[in-house]
Amino acid sequence: MDAFRVLEIKKSVFENNDRQADLLREELKRNHTFLLNLMSSPGSGKTTTLMATINALKDDLRIGVMEADIDSDVDAATISTSGAKVIQLHTGGMCHLDAGMTRQGLEGLGTENIDLAILENVGNLVCPAMVLSVPEGDDKPLKYPLMFSICDVLLVNKIDVAPYFNFDLDKCVERVKKLNPNIQVFPISALKGEGIEPWADWLREQTKTWNA
Repeated sequence: MDAFRVLEIKKSVFENNDRQADLLREELKRNHTFLLNLMSSPGSGKTTTLMATINALKDDLRIGVMEADIDSDVDAATISTSGAKVIQLHTGGMCHLDAGMTRQGLEGLGTENIDLAILENVGNLVCPAMVLSVPEGDDKPLKYPLMFSICDVLLVNKIDVAPYFNFDLDKCVERVKKLNPNIQVFPISALKGEGIEPWADWLREQTKTWNA
């Protein structure tokens, strides 16, 4: 006789989160608000990318940003200077937000007058995008394939310093495309503004389609 029982609960937990995400997605559709989830490793330039994105879109879209962090409000303070509506979400030690926590954030932000809501550093609810910085290496898709396989967009940031890090953009794109043939890849330098407009155009189109 076994000394203990093993209960497989992960499936039911994820299924509940998926159901909540589906409901949230329907509500966002009714409210004409497109939600973008932006993820990356620390130091990849995510906040700088957000600032450049907001600057490119602020005349076309009403933007709200939810900054998720364990405790600090440094990034929210930075984003607040962009003119976009912003709130800080403290996760209480958790490194991700589930559908219910995201709903709380959206309720706090308010989506009545927002076309594009951006949630920094969460999982797959509506449209996930990932920032990969050049110093992380062009082989990162080989080391962490799951994230690249579920993202709709990959932003390859800091391309201006690629020669100093022996970063092969073509190899990186090839590796990502093998994992996810439909992924959109945008090479950018958020600090210098390079490549931001094609990314902004993609967001404009996605927001327009979602809100139609």
